[in-house]
Amino acid sequence: MSKSSAQYTQYPQHHPHDHGRAYHRRPLAVAAAAAIPLPDADDAYTIVHHGKQVRLGPVVFWIVVGTVVLLGLWSAATATYFAFRDDVLTRLIARQAEMQYAYEDRIAELRAKVDRTTSRQLLDQEQFDQKLDQIMKRQTALESRATALGAMPDVTGSIPRTAPQRGDANQGATQGTPKPSPISDTVIFVAPPDREARLESRAPAMLAAPTQFAKNQGFDNVLVRLTTSLDQVERRQIAALSAVEDGMDSRMRRMRGVVSDLGLNLASLEAAVPRSAMGGPFVPVKLTANAGPFEKQLNRINTTRAELDRLNRTLALVPYRKPVIGEVEFTSGFGVRSDPFLGRPAMHTGLDFRAATGDPVRVTAYGKVVSAGWSGGYGRMIEVDHGNGLSTRYGHLSEISVKVGEIVKIGQVVGLVGSTGRSTGPHLHYETRIDGEAVDPQKFLRAGVRLSAG
Repeated sequence: MSKSSAQYTQYPQHHPHDHGRAYHRRPLAVAAAAAIPLPDADDAYTIVHHGKQVRLGPVVFWIVVGTVVLLGLWSAATATYFAFRDDVLTRLIARQAEMQYAYEDRIAELRAKVDRTTSRQLLDQEQFDQKLDQIMKRQTALESRATALGAMPDVTGSIPRTAPQRGDANQGATQGTPKPSPISDTVIFVAPPDREARLESRAPAMLAAPTQFAKNQGFDNVLVRLTTSLDQVERRQIAALSAVEDGMDSRMRRMRGVVSDLGLNLASLEAAVPRSAMGGPFVPVKLTANAGPFEKQLNRINTTRAELDRLNRTLALVPYRKPVIGEVEFTSGFGVRSDPFLGRPAMHTGLDFRAATGDPVRVTAYGKVVSAGWSGGYGRMIEVDHGNGLSTRYGHLSEISVKVGEIVKIGQVVGLVGSTGRSTGPHLHYETRIDGEAVDPQKFLRAGVRLSAG
């Protein structure tokens, strides 16, 4: 930096090789120098750096110098202050450490919060998996129960239906409820074709529910809905089993009551039942240790059904059914009456059913034909031995369809109505005998009505 007014001077410049030469003025250079104004020496400062010149005014120059001096003094004072005041530096370090610890505590807290959230999510996922697994197990159990219920012919007629299903009206019009035949009171229940489809299609629909509702209502809501649906299905199944069990128990009580009212010995009747060709090893029924109420109730129903079948086979030997089809109309009852030929009191040992000539006569119980032909006042008569002292007679027949020694089944046609023997017109004379003694057949017929009511 130099304080000069111009790069040019009023004196000429001499070259070193010009010594000894005469000095000559350059008029053109002098004139050019005289044309350039010379500035004042106090007007500006020039800073030269690497060949570059920066011109500063005096005010700017001294402002810069003063700023640099003040900064230097401030730095020196601050360094001196901190050098002799250790407590300030200590406080600054403590504050910095406190801030660092606060940040570390905050980070640890956030990390713990993240860990708790992750653990809660894992726990929720585990609980969800457990609940879903329980629902799947319940569904499998309900499907097996539905299969067991579908194999039970008694369930269809026992399940109460609160509301008609679609298409049931048309189906009910085309397929009426099976009713007892005039001879046999045995009702065969046929499961509707759409029942199994409804039982099987219910569970898949519930399994598809999570994908539909989970997006809108969450997995918990879906699990609650699934559990509720399974509870409803389970309640329906238990209600169906309870209805079947109650119906079987009621029928067994009626059957035992009928045998008791007729004055028959149930043990003797069971001993007289003909045995079919059956066999196999004896395997007792056992329930598993973890059997639930449904399995226990199903086992009771199976046991009751076996007992009911045994009673049905026993009562197949009891003549409590009607021998003719149609409305029961008696022309003469059992007991003392006025003889139609003599007009004097006489004992009538049977019932006279009103019927037309040629109407079929059916046997009222399982048995064996012991008589088939003409028998005095009976005309053409058939007698069937049902075992255990029970027998029935069918008189005044116009035609006989069986032979002595033939085994007849319930409802089998054994002859046709006529007016043979001591008869005033076509009708059927029907008798029921116990150990050869005639008893009132209406007692057996009333027992049949009682059994058919259930």
